[in-house]
Amino acid sequence: MRITFLLPSDDISGGTRVVAIYAQQLQARGHDVLVVNCAPDRLSPRQKVRAVLQRDWSKLQADGVSYPGHIALSGVPHKVLDRPRAITANDVPDADIIVATWWETALWMEAMPASKGRKVHLIQGYEVWLDPQVVARVHSALRLPNLKIAISGDLKQTIKNKVGDIAISVVPNAVDLIQFNAPARGKQALPTVGFIYSHAHIKGADICTRACELARQQIPQLRVLAFGTDQPNSEKPLPRDADYVCRPPQSQLREIYAGCDAWLFGSRLDSFGLPILEAMACRTPVIAVPIGAAQDLLGDGTGVLVAKESPEEMAAAIVALCRQSESDWLALSQRAYRKAHGYSWDDATTRLLDVIQQEQFPR
Repeated sequence: MRITFLLPSDDISGGTRVVAIYAQQLQARGHDVLVVNCAPDRLSPRQKVRAVLQRDWSKLQADGVSYPGHIALSGVPHKVLDRPRAITANDVPDADIIVATWWETALWMEAMPASKGRKVHLIQGYEVWLDPQVVARVHSALRLPNLKIAISGDLKQTIKNKVGDIAISVVPNAVDLIQFNAPARGKQALPTVGFIYSHAHIKGADICTRACELARQQIPQLRVLAFGTDQPNSEKPLPRDADYVCRPPQSQLREIYAGCDAWLFGSRLDSFGLPILEAMACRTPVIAVPIGAAQDLLGDGTGVLVAKESPEEMAAAIVALCRQSESDWLALSQRAYRKAHGYSWDDATTRLLDVIQQEQFPR
């Protein structure tokens, strides 16, 4: 089949990683794949002024700069528009299947003729968190007559609660089991936890930071590892003496995950939470809030679930896990590894194709 993916941008977010992997998998199976995305956005004059006032020099330096994203790094056929604008029918070839991966791309896709392919909306989030003013447009995009596939059961239910009873299939994300893998190991010489740092409030880095500070009241030697795409600032500080890597190469992620006794996931809003699976695949137990796929992945005791917005409960879980016996920690590490490695991107791609080929497309 000829398959086109529509992306708003190429970056190193989890959603873009998912598209890149699906594109690679489909190409490996003999399908003709193309990913089309917009040019990098530029800051508005108001955003530039705000960045200056906040002394956020990294945001100003990154304005309009295109860093290699997961699509560019994947090696799949890739087309980037010449400037920030909507993707139109003139930008994409005729195909058998066309896949929107963000609410705006679903609206753009709807305007395209049937020759561009049967229309699929790969829903990777209830995408209203960045701008509440777009709620009505997001809901309109979700009601369009196309084949809808959500990445988790939690996301499917969230959308049904907000939009109504629309038909949505579920194909859960997997993890790259070659990139995210690690040999069996014991606990770290120094108790160590890690998390992803982000300025975005919804990502909950402040919850993880506070949990680490509280845990250090009982484990003063607790070491903290973190990585992300933002430079830490005074508004969203990291724990004292944290080891932070900004934009680490993909090859280093395994080392960071595997260097921890526990991985923290404190997101306030997330449709899946790929770092949960990435850490598990590297034999690192996860302490998480019940957001995205966390309940499905950890609810059977494979990891530790804590209450939302509760750094106190997360801190207690850090202390308890770091004080586990070596044998108990090894058992939890092994359960995490088995769960993550029991479902591959090859499995997910087979499910995706099954849905596309077997489900009835709306007319």
